[in-house]
Amino acid sequence: MKCRHCQKPLEHVFLDLGFAPPSNDYLSPADMHAPERYFPLKVFICDACWLAQTEDYSKADEIFRSDYAYFSSTSSSWLAHSAAYAKMITERLGLSGSSLVVELASNDGYLLKSFVAAGIPVLGIEPTKGTAEAAIAIGVPTLVEFFGTKMAKRLAVEGKKADLIIGNNVFAHVPDINDFTAGMKEMLKSGGTITLEFPHLMQLISLCQFDTVYHEHYSYLSLYTVSKVFEKAGLRVLDVEQLPTHGGSMRVYGCHRDDPRPQTAAVPALIAEEEKRGMRGLPLYQAFQARADKVKNDLVAFLIEQKRLGKKVAAYGAAAKGNTILNYGGVKPDLLSFVCDAAPSKQNKFMPGSHIPILPPAALLAAKPDFVLILPWNIAKEVEKQMAAVREWGGRFVVAVPEIRVF
Repeated sequence: MKCRHCQKPLEHVFLDLGFAPPSNDYLSPADMHAPERYFPLKVFICDACWLAQTEDYSKADEIFRSDYAYFSSTSSSWLAHSAAYAKMITERLGLSGSSLVVELASNDGYLLKSFVAAGIPVLGIEPTKGTAEAAIAIGVPTLVEFFGTKMAKRLAVEGKKADLIIGNNVFAHVPDINDFTAGMKEMLKSGGTITLEFPHLMQLISLCQFDTVYHEHYSYLSLYTVSKVFEKAGLRVLDVEQLPTHGGSMRVYGCHRDDPRPQTAAVPALIAEEEKRGMRGLPLYQAFQARADKVKNDLVAFLIEQKRLGKKVAAYGAAAKGNTILNYGGVKPDLLSFVCDAAPSKQNKFMPGSHIPILPPAALLAAKPDFVLILPWNIAKEVEKQMAAVREWGGRFVVAVPEIRVF
């Protein structure tokens, strides 16, 4: 396999989680009687451009299918984050009724609806039919396609060049990162701005967030590597912000290479911080597997101990990251009886691989488990607040990453 960005042959494994089904392939009762798809879940690190990337194994349309079950609007904290961003970026860029805002991987319209409400023209691009239809139903114009250079050229010819291109939690999800970036260049107006949000590899390593590795994430990104990818496409990084979302993300601002706006001091400062932490050297990556194994082993040991003591453990949040850690640990319903999730699209289905049943949140209140394992640890505070009734019967919450914590 060659690096998806610079084409150097890949020699160094960063993380090997064995074989797993795609993390958003939730199973219906009928699916439980059929074979399940498993693929290698291995991440390499390129020692030339330092792009961390999953092993090639399948096409994007085998993962992002019409029944893809992730709907962004399920999380209230994510909705609040998105509304605040829309207000901030509208003021920062002076967006108006004569502007065009394009979001790549616009999901169910969770973000663009804020611009629609402000009278700013928008276009969503979303390859999964179910989420795109939800966006269209609330008045967000959406094209049901995968984005790339070919599509961008077509839209540019149609006069649909963007003043703002948004990509939230999509840059890591594209198999051809160079083509995707070149597409943004093609579709961006002169003087236009790109903002991309994605988990920061520096935080993934620092907090041992190995469960954020799954097949939908083709890349794990540092600012250094993103700057190289942008440069190749004729873009440059204008600014960067560090965000608490998804356990530690970056919001990267991009523009055309010849844009007169000066780069902020935050960009070289963060690239220097990455280098200081060893992110352009192999030892940091080579030490990660043992750290991930400890997190997984500690969770499995906790679940086994509670079973021995006769305690009941259930989980909250049928998140993709939950599927990664459960499948790597070989956790089944004997150790974790069920998972609750607020998304109707996941309820009454089964977690891929582990086959743990997914039930509505009311089931948690009926079962009164001793422990509730919050699988999407990045929204643990939100879940703790929403499910405060767990405390009434003496139940306690648990997160496994970056270490087992009972609270």
